[in-house]
Amino acid sequence: MQIILLDKVVNLGNLGEIVKVKDGYARNFLIPSGRARRATEAAKAEFEARRVELEKAAAAKLAASQKLGEKLGGTSIKLTQKAGVDGRLFGSVTNADIAEELVKGGYEVVKSNVRMPNGPIKVVGDTQVSVSLHTDVVVDITVSVYGEST
Repeated sequence: MQIILLDKVVNLGNLGEIVKVKDGYARNFLIPSGRARRATEAAKAEFEARRVELEKAAAAKLAASQKLGEKLGGTSIKLTQKAGVDGRLFGSVTNADIAEELVKGGYEVVKSNVRMPNGPIKVVGDTQVSVSLHTDVVVDITVSVYGEST
């Protein structure tokens, strides 16, 4: 299926590009999330009429993400979880826990923005975690997990 991108999509293209993707990816993700439209002649004409407006909105979103990224970069958060004597957690620290702690700290972050390359944290200690605020803005934060004896 051919689609027009209404936003920058990682590993796919930039705003305004017409790309060919699998039907399911377009129907189930890109179109419902507002990142793309079918590439019909009417949609192409409408996009060209709105191009300046969409580019301005994308630039504003990028600027806001960069500003938040500057504040968030190098931040360290502390979480306390129940842990055994050997330092392993009873449970784990997930991206939802980290996002919730960042929101308490005054940052606008949703759990889908928190990237944990090694999966959930299951041991006590410091771990580097990436927060993807925009496709072009990714910052690293330190998560310190402390054990709470049972």
